[in-house]
Amino acid sequence: MQPALALGIVSAGAGFASQVLAAALEIASAQRPATPGAALGPFYKARAPANAQLRNAGDPGLPLVVSGQVLDVRGAPVPQASVEIWQADHIGKYDLEGYRYRARIVGDGVGSYSFESVMPGHYPGRVCQHVHYRVTAPGHKPLVTQLYFATDPIFEGDPARNYARDPVIGSVELVRPVMLKGDPAEIHADVRFDLVLETL
Repeated sequence: MQPALALGIVSAGAGFASQVLAAALEIASAQRPATPGAALGPFYKARAPANAQLRNAGDPGLPLVVSGQVLDVRGAPVPQASVEIWQADHIGKYDLEGYRYRARIVGDGVGSYSFESVMPGHYPGRVCQHVHYRVTAPGHKPLVTQLYFATDPIFEGDPARNYARDPVIGSVELVRPVMLKGDPAEIHADVRFDLVLETL
């Protein structure tokens, strides 16, 4: 084999190997850990209404807007996932007779979802404010988890250090930042909470 030709083959092989390595690194960087789970809890009710507007005009409490995306562990969107949510009202009471502050939302074609509610209150037996989730999608393991808020007074401004004050919180990843948005007359809390499902 001529030296120039051999060198070309080696160079081409090295170039291909570097492309494969780059692709592998890109795939690895897209990998996401599954969202930590939590107990279903005693207040879950099936057949919640399909309604992303949980807060009615005039409801007391700080308005809350939550949005996010349902993904798989490869970082790919999970379209049309079913996202069930339920929470207490602003003073920490669950509606056990009806479906106030309960809903089932279907994500769109790229897995995005959102809903409007109020910031849930504290109640006896639970340390932190939270919203319950149950997420299902064909080909994926069901996820039951909870959303917590970094502004909760129990964390004293440092969720990374203090999240374990609520023994139910299994991971600080479930404690999400809260942004206050809107003009002073119509301010609301804005939170992003992405959900990562494991495949079957």
